[in-house]
Amino acid sequence: MRKRSFFGLSGPRFNYELATAAVGDPVAIPIPETVTLYIKQELKRTSSILKVGTPVKTGQRLVLDEGSEICTISSVTGTICAIAPFLADYGRAWTAVSIKTEGKDTADTEFAGASEPPSLDTLNRYLAACPGEPNIGPLMDERNPVHTIVITGGNSDLLIDTSLYVLKNNADAVNSGIEILRKTTGIEEIVIVVPEESVQNYSGHLDARIQAVSSRYPYAQPLMVLHHLTGRLPDERGMAPMGVCLIRAEAVAAIGQAFSTGRLPVEKTITVIDKNGVKHLARARVGTPVGNLLKTFGVEINDRDKIIFGGPMTGSAIFSEDLPIGPDTDAILVQDKSVIPLYSDYPCINCGDCVRICPANVPVNMLVRFLEAGQYADGADLYDLYACIECGLCSYVCSSRIPIYQYIKLAKYELDRIISAEEMNEQ
Repeated sequence: MRKRSFFGLSGPRFNYELATAAVGDPVAIPIPETVTLYIKQELKRTSSILKVGTPVKTGQRLVLDEGSEICTISSVTGTICAIAPFLADYGRAWTAVSIKTEGKDTADTEFAGASEPPSLDTLNRYLAACPGEPNIGPLMDERNPVHTIVITGGNSDLLIDTSLYVLKNNADAVNSGIEILRKTTGIEEIVIVVPEESVQNYSGHLDARIQAVSSRYPYAQPLMVLHHLTGRLPDERGMAPMGVCLIRAEAVAAIGQAFSTGRLPVEKTITVIDKNGVKHLARARVGTPVGNLLKTFGVEINDRDKIIFGGPMTGSAIFSEDLPIGPDTDAILVQDKSVIPLYSDYPCINCGDCVRICPANVPVNMLVRFLEAGQYADGADLYDLYACIECGLCSYVCSSRIPIYQYIKLAKYELDRIISAEEMNEQ
């Protein structure tokens, strides 16, 4: 539980790069021969609905079993060619559905028939797997009513232009999405958060209150935004009791586009950062292999180079160019093997750099000792695990190259699993 106030950062200073016309419009990536989509549900047996050889249409809702709420949205028209288990981060078991494409689209009409009148059930059923992955669940939680919707317009990591580009160039879709959110939730307090230097680009164009945050990293991090607006951070119960729902700008644009056109959006805007740090914007179907995007921009991958989903501070490395982009993939960063910082199991030397750089005043040097030992609950109770805003600055400055950020993410995930299991046992 957070007991101390935030303080100013001490040490390296980074500013977000603001999206401008100089970046250019996104390059359209051709429809690939095969797309792979993830249903975030374990494949325990052969699906009762999806089979190899099943034809699918663009925008079709795909589920493993009749009545399942967990789905993916087909981004192409084609035929299912493979269904297999997929092991995601932290050992989460998903199902990978591969579709051989036809090269042309036949639109599925189910959503069009279900979209009037708009409802939260419709949003949750059809939009949760669309670009930006709108998190509708908190808006449907009657036990913890939401009073404020916060649209995060800035990207949480460095070098990424995706959210600001969508916000700037899709104002009509964003405004339509805001209108749908107001109709379906009854919530009037909707705030759009953007870096302070960008406020003039959005004031007067968007139908919500514009709130500026510092352009200094990590002030656009979702948890940092939450603290900026409320003065609080989530505890072990998460955000539910806070009455605030965070949703990304691209997700709001997807909602607006869907209800304006009667079709579910299936294309994702992505920032591609090559080995020289040059940024490119791309627009591709969800499920497109990463290698297709890299090839378009002439990025060659050699042995021991690193491909990262996300930015340089908080991104996650992937193991293959064949992995697909997901509805939440905002960036692909490529690092040459010669510049990759190495991590180690060298012990903490108590230099204090992580404590000085932490924007949340977490005693990181003490916390990481408990997390390394798997003592997650003690780390949360004694050393403010849940005050961490997950910015990755501690890992960046660590003299011992300890992967502190990864330890913290794992600890929060494991504690969430433990708390969820205890709540289920009590029911």
